[in-house]
Amino acid sequence: MYANDDPRSTLTVATASPQEHGAAIAAAQYFDLNRLLPPDAETPNERTAVVRAQNVILAHTAARNGDSLDNGTLDGELAVVVTAESPALSVHTDDEEQLIDAPGLVVVRPGASRIEVHGDGPVVRLFEAGESAWRDRAINPEAYAQDHPRVALLRRWPEPAGKGTVRFYPLAEVPDDPDRFGRIFRTRSFMVNFLPPQEGPRDPHKLSPHTHADFEQLSLAMRGSYVHHIRTPWLNDSTAWRDDEHMPLGSPSLAIIPPPTVHTSAATDPGVNQLIDIFSPPRADFSEKPGWVLNADDYPMP
Repeated sequence: MYANDDPRSTLTVATASPQEHGAAIAAAQYFDLNRLLPPDAETPNERTAVVRAQNVILAHTAARNGDSLDNGTLDGELAVVVTAESPALSVHTDDEEQLIDAPGLVVVRPGASRIEVHGDGPVVRLFEAGESAWRDRAINPEAYAQDHPRVALLRRWPEPAGKGTVRFYPLAEVPDDPDRFGRIFRTRSFMVNFLPPQEGPRDPHKLSPHTHADFEQLSLAMRGSYVHHIRTPWLNDSTAWRDDEHMPLGSPSLAIIPPPTVHTSAATDPGVNQLIDIFSPPRADFSEKPGWVLNADDYPMP
């Protein structure tokens, strides 16, 4: 699965529970986020593409200077993924305001909040799938008309330590480390991994096909382009077999990769390629690796 010099080669491999073995395997889903918007989109809501997975909703806004993004009153935490392409943001809650002007992850406690945008660029927000106001806006509800039996349902991890309604984890404070896989942060409900930017195409001799036992992977491309290679294992019912997929996507785009498909993604753009992986609930295997989760002191494991 992984080369010996890949940090993931030391992970503990989980297996699916017996009742999942006979369940159907969901299809992968692919979204060109800009193409989901109407060509004459003007308001922030019209410029927001909303896509759901089983446990998480992703909202991608092609934001403009002066936009005010209302997150609503949430039962769970909100996470905001800030990249080098994102504008500066002011995050407002009932008792706090914080300016975010660098890449990283913002986590907002449950309750009412809004975001003021200072500049043009993408704003990516993550909500729990239980937030009905956002779930009802998703463009792919039919994919989750019923829960996928192979995907573990979200059970929030423990409450974070400390106080405050807005937390910001800047990438600039985290140097690259070849012994750690990316730059990983978690909340009670999400895990976000900022993978290192890839200069030029990925070496086709050094891909990393692998599987996950019971969780979806959301691969968010924010720069460059990728080919997502997906292989669905054969079950007894041959009418459900699928051909291998080799899906090219530019950016911004999202691939939702279901378990237990074999998958790997290859950067293809000659310039900079940037991929961010999102999981819900947080991954236990990544969390068990010392030093991998960079805000583990704030967000304890169960």
